[in-house]
Amino acid sequence: MVLVPVIICGGAGSRLWPVSRELHPKPFIKLDQHSLIQKTFLRATNLHSVDNVVTVINKDTYFLTLDDYADLKKSQPIKTQQHFILEPVGRNTAPAIAISALYVAQKFGEDAVMLVLPADHLIQKTQGFQDAVNEATVLAQAGRVVTFGIRPTHAETGFGYIEANGNDVVRFIEKPNLADAESYVEAGYLWNAGMFCFTAGTLIAELERHAPNVMQAVRKCISSPSDNATRELELPELEFSAVEDISIDYALMEKSDIVSVVACDIGWSDIGSWNAMSELTPADERGNQVTRESEAIMIDSKNCYIKSDTNRIIATVGTEDLVIIDTPDALLIADRKNVQDVKKVVTHLKSIKHEAYQLHRTVNRPWGTYTTLEEGDGFKMKRIVVKPGGSLSLQMHHHRSEHWIVVSGAAKIVNGDNEQLIHPNQSTYIPAGQTHRLTNPGVIDCVMIEVQVGSYLGEDDIVRFKDIYGRK
Repeated sequence: MVLVPVIICGGAGSRLWPVSRELHPKPFIKLDQHSLIQKTFLRATNLHSVDNVVTVINKDTYFLTLDDYADLKKSQPIKTQQHFILEPVGRNTAPAIAISALYVAQKFGEDAVMLVLPADHLIQKTQGFQDAVNEATVLAQAGRVVTFGIRPTHAETGFGYIEANGNDVVRFIEKPNLADAESYVEAGYLWNAGMFCFTAGTLIAELERHAPNVMQAVRKCISSPSDNATRELELPELEFSAVEDISIDYALMEKSDIVSVVACDIGWSDIGSWNAMSELTPADERGNQVTRESEAIMIDSKNCYIKSDTNRIIATVGTEDLVIIDTPDALLIADRKNVQDVKKVVTHLKSIKHEAYQLHRTVNRPWGTYTTLEEGDGFKMKRIVVKPGGSLSLQMHHHRSEHWIVVSGAAKIVNGDNEQLIHPNQSTYIPAGQTHRLTNPGVIDCVMIEVQVGSYLGEDDIVRFKDIYGRK
């Protein structure tokens, strides 16, 4: 049997704003030394008989994914082959899984068993997970479409439920109200975990039967046979944007008559809100939870959760049932019973075109990171870190000039017709309209301070001529 885990990394995790942003979404949140996507990748590679892992990712977070996977290799041997399917836009889980099935069938055959795993879930019971996968693969090889059902620990209105008769699914139930959720738990219903297992051939056949429009559209995105030596598939934007935006539950699971469920206790959480995140932090005698990296003073406060990524002291006085999330550029204060509505903040930020819905103050790029230190009318200061071998694109700006001062490492700079190597405490000036590029030729990070001056300092004032990462 060939088992191929498929990690689906989609969605912005808007209910976990301000830590989760559109270009640094929920799967990349670090819970400890590892992010959620790193934990998912390790969980997949540690399964028995896994030689290949497919990751479906938005192309804008591809290099962030590569960095996270590369960090894992620094501390442990990973021999599995990595495959990537790059989405130009998000179209929900049905198109992502359909594309994955076509890809897996081409690479490994229609009998290959796919294990579909969301990149942003937490599973803490390793052996229980392995046992559940073993049971699911047997059902998948028998031609079933398999989902995983979590045995509930409490009545939860934020999850869908599954009514089952043994391994057979009787029905799927949408997120219920509290009274219905309590009755479902009492009746032994399961939480719908959003994980799946099936052969590539079975999934393709079932989607052809129940969602032919989806299959017809995704086939246009992967029409040519895949080169077995290539482990990266970038989907065409025009064709993929035309695919229906629909979940695998609506497209297939609620319609198919060959759906099975594996009931399991695997220490599962979808980390779907700040309340769910807070459950990972022990509470004190007053029910307050403060993450290890946060410094807090809590006076006459109870049942509050504090997470801070800054070096500020957070003090509460006489507060109750609050969630306080502090990041360098945004502060969230929410009542615990309203944390599901945090996504409304993101919707508002989008409506006013505020970049805080999309970016942190520190932004990842294929070549490294930049951090906005200060900005005002007509100027902006950044701290730029370029990885060894990393290179900014050969580019030009219409509306701003830039001053680059190297702090550490070395920078090879193209500035118009000139090329120079500059070292710490040296600088260069790039006028508006001048073609330029910076490359790190060294073996340590190149750190520099960039000062921008101009009438417009938006990130979209850039004309790229050449880019080693294929950006346009």
